[in-house]
Amino acid sequence: MENSILKAVDQAVKAAEMLRTPESLSFIEKASHMIASAYQNQKKLLVAGNGGSLCDAMHFAEEMTGQFRWKRRALPAIALSDPAHLSCVGNDFGFEEVFSRGVEALGAEGDVLVVLTTSGSSINILHAVKKAKEKQMKTIAFLGKTGGTVRGQCDLEWIVSGFPYSDRIQEAHMAAIHIVIEMVEQKLFSSPYAIV
Repeated sequence: MENSILKAVDQAVKAAEMLRTPESLSFIEKASHMIASAYQNQKKLLVAGNGGSLCDAMHFAEEMTGQFRWKRRALPAIALSDPAHLSCVGNDFGFEEVFSRGVEALGAEGDVLVVLTTSGSSINILHAVKKAKEKQMKTIAFLGKTGGTVRGQCDLEWIVSGFPYSDRIQEAHMAAIHIVIEMVEQKLFSSPYAIV
């Protein structure tokens, strides 16, 4: 039992260490800049994912509309997570369209769509990205494994590879998301407790 726990801890540490790579650091910097620039231009953030990644999408959005490290004004962010919308679109159009319909309804030119998919091959995520491009939105992808079919489709992407299961990938994604949010706050607000 102890060996199994230690092995799992080592895998979690390995996932966190992926944040140190030059590719990861560049992604975090560029994603922070893209999101902060959108906010400076009075645009908003949409976030989508399935399952645990949907929970991460909701977490991402609430850190923006609430606060992260600093007391500051609320930033517009929407996780595409409304159960009535998801079940309505899933029933009427198919589950593959649940996020693209949300993007069509809520997205506008210059907004940013962030997608989270540990497989990279969620068809509903791919359709959301395509809809965002039609609407001239910016797109950021947090991917896993090989990057799947979403790889190469977004303006900015990060692939957490080397893990067969979603949990370690999601842990790396969430750590990066927290850092992105911290950097966005630093870019937009001159000091802690600034409310502008």
